[in-house]
Amino acid sequence: MPPPGNGRLEHCHHPLVRDLAWLLLAPDLIAMPWPGRPSRRDLGLGDDERLAAWLGEREVAPDALEVHLAPALRGRMGLYHERLWQFLLAESPDTRLLAHNLRIPQGKRTLGELDLLYCQHDDPHPVHLEVAIKFYLGLPQGPGAADSQARWIGPGGADSLAAKREHLHRHQLTLASSPEARETLRLLLSPRWPTGPDGPAPEVAARLAMPGALFYPWHDKMPPPREATPDHLRGHWLYARDWYRLRDGLPGDTLGAWLYKPHWLALPRSEALQPLRDLEAQLAQHFTAPAYPVQLALWQPDRGWRRVFVVADDWPRQIPLPPRP
Repeated sequence: MPPPGNGRLEHCHHPLVRDLAWLLLAPDLIAMPWPGRPSRRDLGLGDDERLAAWLGEREVAPDALEVHLAPALRGRMGLYHERLWQFLLAESPDTRLLAHNLRIPQGKRTLGELDLLYCQHDDPHPVHLEVAIKFYLGLPQGPGAADSQARWIGPGGADSLAAKREHLHRHQLTLASSPEARETLRLLLSPRWPTGPDGPAPEVAARLAMPGALFYPWHDKMPPPREATPDHLRGHWLYARDWYRLRDGLPGDTLGAWLYKPHWLALPRSEALQPLRDLEAQLAQHFTAPAYPVQLALWQPDRGWRRVFVVADDWPRQIPLPPRP
């Protein structure tokens, strides 16, 4: 499947700007019964020319983006994704970032955090945006029905689409409507809210952004998980022992790149690609001992891009339990 907005991405050279562009263009993985992410139009970037100009400004002067993302370049994938959203909501023409990682206290304990709180420039009503970026691999045999979200697990086997979905639905996306959150928001927003500090807390809408990719088993057929969006990004996963069978079916001019966290978002530019024989040498060395899964980007001139996860022959070593009903 071609990467989202590939033509627009090709105009971006800076890797952080490319990831920012990817975030603006990538579809979400699933459609839950909650409103989705702010659209490009909400951000003031709905027009293609305006989007290209806005990204071009960051290409010419990337300092602010580099400084903002620097603390996340060696951290969790989720932290990098969150900071991209912080920058996007703060710097887009039509949105204002009000708060991020807003702690909601309940006495001496923390009830949770709101990832992002923002509003439109022409509408003061706050919006809570919960964000998650996920790369899940599908198990043709696993818990539940063939389309169960519990069959889609992270590369490390520690989490699943089902568990993440339920946590978002039951806790994170309802958090802003709790009495504790409403009081926190009243204190935070009262200086700018028309009713003043003694008025009621403003109503807060909740939205979800959950981009990423779903990797289908190369060796078997499997349907998409329940609630998957029609245009979600797809790839394949395969065991290390099957790599040469996959390679033998690829055109001889196929090139590739080893993707390193946190740069799993935008696929690399052509100058970063290697011949497959170079990737094979790295894979052979990597899987001589117990090893973590590896994500590759493969480029075929006549077919375009494909994402591939290569996993150890004994993967997965653990499967998360499905969430309780």
